[in-house]
Amino acid sequence: MALFSSLTPVFIAIICVLIGVILKKTNGEKEKRDIKSKLTSRPWVDEDLKDGTDHPLEEEEVDEEWQGFEENVAHVPFTAERYSEAEMIKRSQTFYELLNKRRSVRFLSDEPVPREVIDNVIRAAGTSPSGAHTEPWTFVVVQDPYLKHKIREIVEEEEEINYKKRMGERWVNDLKRLRTNWIKEYLDTAPYLILIFKQVYGQLPNGKKKTHYYNEISVSIACGILLAALQNAGLYTVTTTPLNCGPQLRVLLQRPANEKLLLLLPVGYPKKDATVPALTRKLLEDIMVVM
Repeated sequence: MALFSSLTPVFIAIICVLIGVILKKTNGEKEKRDIKSKLTSRPWVDEDLKDGTDHPLEEEEVDEEWQGFEENVAHVPFTAERYSEAEMIKRSQTFYELLNKRRSVRFLSDEPVPREVIDNVIRAAGTSPSGAHTEPWTFVVVQDPYLKHKIREIVEEEEEINYKKRMGERWVNDLKRLRTNWIKEYLDTAPYLILIFKQVYGQLPNGKKKTHYYNEISVSIACGILLAALQNAGLYTVTTTPLNCGPQLRVLLQRPANEKLLLLLPVGYPKKDATVPALTRKLLEDIMVVM
């Protein structure tokens, strides 16, 4: 009994040490999580723009047996035009020169643009490759003046907050040289607004969700093709990603919950007195590495 009594303080000390170690480890892990959270927290990031492939669908939401795909897709012979080396060089140079004239234009005319042109450039964008050929894009074309103005109101309200609070001093200072701000007159004046939505998932006839693989990169590629098609048609735009406007614009345009706004393009002809910043592009040797 005496021996037990003499050892009791030792046991208590050991227990206290163990508790201390456990608490220190727990607090340390919490601090690491807090630090990581602070490092990765970017208040200007639009949560609506996060790629849905980062958040896999719950197992019960997905029909593992059927994704709406045909079991066997028929393969057909493929024929392609082949050009001489001289013609290839000429065509590639001509296409580069065409796209090198592309500029982001914020001063757009209200001059009408043939609707058929808009249909054709979106058809071109729809030729984009996509993960498992899910084609996870929706192009919403707005030409109604009332809707265009409502879009402008939503965008300008959020953009003012972005410039003053969310984006941070460094970003705002970097934009000063380009003379941009939250006033978006072109959203009223451009004859068309094209809003590109990514479909985070699809809907099967049986009500199950259909996985859209690589939905964001697929839609981003389609946007690049759309920009090239607009340039080829002699139309201009400015790429805008209206931060934190997605949910409001989705509701305004009556789009379903599985669609997230990725890009907003005002499309039209430049005003006669339009100006653009005198920018230069990186040289080939600065953007290409040959191994």
